[in-house]
Amino acid sequence: MDSIIVATAQYVPFLIPLVGLLVWLQLERRDKVALAIRGVVGLIVALALVKVFGHLHTDPRPFVTDPTVKPLFPHSADNGFPSDHTSLAFTASLLVLAYRRRVGIALLVVSLLVGLARVAAHVHHLQDIIGGIVIGVLAAMAAVYVERLITSRRPDRVRR
Repeated sequence: MDSIIVATAQYVPFLIPLVGLLVWLQLERRDKVALAIRGVVGLIVALALVKVFGHLHTDPRPFVTDPTVKPLFPHSADNGFPSDHTSLAFTASLLVLAYRRRVGIALLVVSLLVGLARVAAHVHHLQDIIGGIVIGVLAAMAAVYVERLITSRRPDRVRR
């Protein structure tokens, strides 16, 4: 069971952007541009918010607060809040959701499993995952807003 938790916590997050890329490859040109803009903006906003939230709140990792707790894989003893893996996974999943509903929902479930696996691996507390989800939602919303601002100014763009 530990190997499943470790794989989910460490390696599954890389599958989410890969699936996003596969979705992107199937889109029409106009939607490819929109999703590319959203992806770049979402990534930047998510990473910025992770830094800001991390400075506003400190949550030592479970193995730091309780030395008897051993993480399932090596991890630095830095601030665990918020979970950057969860933040980025939710951002990407929500952006895909706008273009492929079923795939996006599946990715959201996988993103939640990644967060829970990181709790089970003793590298995060539940509040770190919840903070990551909030950041993912905020980053996706900001990405959609910025993309619409950018594309609405193009004369060849018809508003959705």
